[in-house]
Amino acid sequence: QERLVESGGGLVKPGGSLRISCAASGFSVEHYEIAWFRQAPGKEREGVSCISTSDSTTYWPDSMKGRFTISRDNAKNTVYLQMNSLKPDDTAVYYCAAGGVCTHLRGSYYYWGQGTQVTVSS
Repeated sequence: QERLVESGGGLVKPGGSLRISCAASGFSVEHYEIAWFRQAPGKEREGVSCISTSDSTTYWPDSMKGRFTISRDNAKNTVYLQMNSLKPDDTAVYYCAAGGVCTHLRGSYYYWGQGTQVTVSS
């Protein structure tokens, strides 16, 4: 059975860093485009970043690239999101998703994780 499990969320102070993980089972992440989304309280779920099967990366918006970095470890079947210079506005539940194309459109993804909470607060 295909499954994605996020981990690594927590409480971090503004300006701090955090790396969250997305571990897959039942399929290989190297064969899918893997994206990170986030959902803040009272807001729509929005795309953050995606890594393609060819290791090209996309960030939404593009300016996110300076603070966030997506990467993949095929041996561990895991995708990571390194988040630096965190701001209170980054507070959200972060979800990973697997699909056939890197897009910010949620409906394009086949599998979703349950999410991990990231809270940025002093």
